[in-house]
Amino acid sequence: MTKSVNPRELIVDMLIEITKNGEYSHVVIGQTLEKYQYLSKADRSFMKKVTNGTIEQMIYIDYILNHYSKVKVNKMKPMIRAILRSSVYQLYFMDRIPSSAVCNEAVKLTAKRGFQNLKGFVNGVLRSIVREECKEILPPKEKVTTYLSVKYSTPEWLVKQWMEVYGKEKTEGILKYFLQEKKTTIRCNNSKLTSIELKEKLTKDGVKEIVDTPLDYAFEISGYDYLTGLSSFREGLFAVQDMSSMLVAEAAGVKENNICIDVCAAPGGKTLHVADKLAGTGKVYCGDISERKAEKIMENAERMGFENVAVHVWDATEFEEELKEKADIVLADVPCSGLGVIGRKPDIKFKMNTEAMDELVPIQRKILTNVRNYVKPGGVLMFSTCTVNEKENQENVGWFLEEFPEFQLEDLKEQMPEEIKPLVKNGQLQLLPGECNADGFFIAKLRRKG
Repeated sequence: MTKSVNPRELIVDMLIEITKNGEYSHVVIGQTLEKYQYLSKADRSFMKKVTNGTIEQMIYIDYILNHYSKVKVNKMKPMIRAILRSSVYQLYFMDRIPSSAVCNEAVKLTAKRGFQNLKGFVNGVLRSIVREECKEILPPKEKVTTYLSVKYSTPEWLVKQWMEVYGKEKTEGILKYFLQEKKTTIRCNNSKLTSIELKEKLTKDGVKEIVDTPLDYAFEISGYDYLTGLSSFREGLFAVQDMSSMLVAEAAGVKENNICIDVCAAPGGKTLHVADKLAGTGKVYCGDISERKAEKIMENAERMGFENVAVHVWDATEFEEELKEKADIVLADVPCSGLGVIGRKPDIKFKMNTEAMDELVPIQRKILTNVRNYVKPGGVLMFSTCTVNEKENQENVGWFLEEFPEFQLEDLKEQMPEEIKPLVKNGQLQLLPGECNADGFFIAKLRRKG
């Protein structure tokens, strides 16, 4: 007989893994949903929404809790903190759940997890919130940075940084976008079928909504149960990849029989996009720093049926002699602060800080210094990040061109879709989160002189 599973208990366990143990939210949620795939779609959707939503709204939730609780959030036991945070999320952001059910389930879970003596505390905090009808509690609007930080649940240092660069209106637009529900962006495997055929297949698979993007082979999909439940996914007819990331291969100018190298490739989105554009010719040599990451690339390549992909485990900062001047195209999507993808991986905003961002720059430069050696004369180095930070992006490009005058910046504008072209500045593309409904992303194309 299958032991009954309490979705709220699984939510609390996931939150502790993420907030106390430092695991990545998308990894924890993905692994848990896969393990409990036998649960109903409603239960799995509930688990994902509450866990992800609690992380997304955690600064705002903690502000509320600190208003109602005599024990401040940072002084609470991790289990109690997770129970209260997930309960506040349900009370404030999920209208269909009766407040009495939220409070009762929280109290029962508190007792079940061995905190019988704290049942009254949990009940008291939540009942106080319910009595005041979950009223909005925010700092004064006059304290702009603090107000935006709490309202959009983003660390104050990051709000301040973006306000200085982009101003209040644009910063608030970015913060709003992070909290919007995201559809799944996919790229058609044109080696197997056309975009029109994929749309037909997705519809037969039961996908409720398919929305076009500026790229004719990419769509946003929603209204399905889970990816592996779609025959079109299992058959390798599409890859999950944000449109911003697809622009790298689009701008690279891939031609049949090209030799390409992707040095920080996991999970393989750009590698497989290049392989698709090669149409069965040429070769893509790709890899990442760990066996686990390399296996993920290989798994995706096999699912999509690409035989022109060679996967290796390698350190992008270390020179591989056999790759010297081998590539027509080198892709270097270097490790970065990830600020552009907070909307999909909300825990990034709690893991990152200005010191950690500064520490990434020398690593990025070390990788660029190394992998430039793999580019043939006349070839291209595509430099990209999924962040919004000039030190990691534009300043790195300026440094690289000064250090290595054998490379020159090539303007991206002509290779971009019409909707993207106005966003190309000084030949480089900095997509802010939400622009063209995409993640934040940076791309520069560096051509080695022939």
